[in-house]
Amino acid sequence: MELSKRVLQLKTSPVRKLVPYAEEAIKNGKKIYHLNIGQPDIETPVEFYDAIKNFKDKTLEYAHSAGLVQLREEIQKYYRNLGLNYSLDEILITVGGSEALYFTLISLFDEGDEILIPEPYYANYNSFYDLLNIKVVPIKTSGDNGFHLPEKSEIEKLITPKTRAIMFSNPGNPTGIVYRKDELEMINEISKENNLFVISDEVYREFIYGENRAISFGEFEDAKDRTIIIDSISKRYSACGARIGCIISKNKEFMKYIYKLCQSRLSAPTLDMVGATALYEIDNSYFIPVKEEYEKRRNILFQELSKMEGVKCSEPEGAFYSIVKLPVKSAETFCIWLLEKFHVNNETVMLAPAEGFYKTEGLGKNEVRISYVLKSEDLIKSMEILRAGLIEYRSLFEK
Repeated sequence: MELSKRVLQLKTSPVRKLVPYAEEAIKNGKKIYHLNIGQPDIETPVEFYDAIKNFKDKTLEYAHSAGLVQLREEIQKYYRNLGLNYSLDEILITVGGSEALYFTLISLFDEGDEILIPEPYYANYNSFYDLLNIKVVPIKTSGDNGFHLPEKSEIEKLITPKTRAIMFSNPGNPTGIVYRKDELEMINEISKENNLFVISDEVYREFIYGENRAISFGEFEDAKDRTIIIDSISKRYSACGARIGCIISKNKEFMKYIYKLCQSRLSAPTLDMVGATALYEIDNSYFIPVKEEYEKRRNILFQELSKMEGVKCSEPEGAFYSIVKLPVKSAETFCIWLLEKFHVNNETVMLAPAEGFYKTEGLGKNEVRISYVLKSEDLIKSMEILRAGLIEYRSLFEK
């Protein structure tokens, strides 16, 4: 018996691709510092757990397909504090940000349609593009200028009659970019002139460093009917396992069909929504120490990488990721070697090979994505292991 061509074409996530090697290393007694996945070690606020403990209903029923009203009201207040006004029917709760994007793609794209995305981009979304037979057209960016967008003309030449939308994350995963206002204005102009939707993944909004500011695409009033915002509690409140996200848009026709998709899967998890409601009630002062901690880690990572011979990276402006160029021919081979063959006092590091974050063939072969989601002392130790690993690997294989 054969499975469908649809699933047989799916690729392994570059974030989790090396898990079997890590599991084997752990069996052999190694300790692994996980820099491969965006799983924060920041504690989930206790308010989340308290809300679930205090849930008094005797029967755990389906919630409304649009999401709990209380949660949507709290998200409405959250956006109002950003200066953005959305009615409740412009906010729909999803099972994580991933479902929010999947429903968006189902609603906007037919088979063979095209989407423009700055590369490198979050690779797990490739499964959705492949399942729906959507063609990804990459907008090439480079670490040489911090992965900022190219000139308008470079993007316009990629547009065809099949192009339906431009998508990006801001702040960015996997690059740590924060787009400037002039870049977002350019995207707005391009989308307006070519009748394209804009899908803006804004799940890392609070985590920006220095003088940067994360501008929501919802701020462009003249783009309101073309703008779709993807959001989530996963990284904002360090609640990845709760699987609560949302879709926000002022396009009534689009939201009508998103609601039908929400109905088709009945509801998001009721208890998770109860906990998420409590998270959105937390005062914004919660983010001050969290952001300071991530900025501290960002600084450690950038400083330590800058000391390593042959290693190149641009300083991340937001989120908690960095694309790092290593002085090796194959980053994937090196990452596997770190898990299989190398250790310092029986400790090693796990990185995500970056080739899978690119659509363009051949790019990212000598790059990794590093997630700085470990406490400072563990991050420093993992950088020491990486430095030692690079020295030994190059002496063995790349003389």
